[in-house]
Amino acid sequence: MADSLRGTAIETPVGPLIAVATERGLCALEFQRGRQLSPLPAHLRGRDPAAMRTAGARSHVDRTREWLERYFAGRFDDLEPPPLDVHGTPFELAVWREMRKVAIGSVSTYAALAARLGCPRGARAVGAASGRNPVCIIIPCHRIVGSDGSLVGYGGGLETKRWLLQHEGAIPSLLPLARKSPPDATSWRGDP
Repeated sequence: MADSLRGTAIETPVGPLIAVATERGLCALEFQRGRQLSPLPAHLRGRDPAAMRTAGARSHVDRTREWLERYFAGRFDDLEPPPLDVHGTPFELAVWREMRKVAIGSVSTYAALAARLGCPRGARAVGAASGRNPVCIIIPCHRIVGSDGSLVGYGGGLETKRWLLQHEGAIPSLLPLARKSPPDATSWRGDP
């Protein structure tokens, strides 16, 4: 028997998010753009819409709403994420786990994540897994930037990514990445 789903729209400063949970945990947190929902994860597609019902008391959806309220209020030290029930390939799951290690106020790069996963040439694969992240903000793919510090690839849009990073205080940490320049030739003292 299929899991019953509970879902609701949650208003946030970056627009409405749709939270969907099973009895085991949150399985999707997606941006709603107009009447469109970002594509749901494959294991949720084709589910009977009647199975999606408004969340009841103390469900994972309610815990998600509480987490988002604390997050958007800037109460970062008071965040206890809801249990997750996400599905993906073993590589995607590993990427999402690694993303959750990037602390609020920090950023990492796709290449750095790939290296930490033992795939030093896997930046594109990490980017693809990031694009399939079913739980925005809680699995913080917005904290992953290009190797040059540029804001690239975000399902909620680059302005939303910038807003989230500014909210977390991470934008100043992007500056050293964006200002890489060759060393001053006059200060280099190499051997002839």
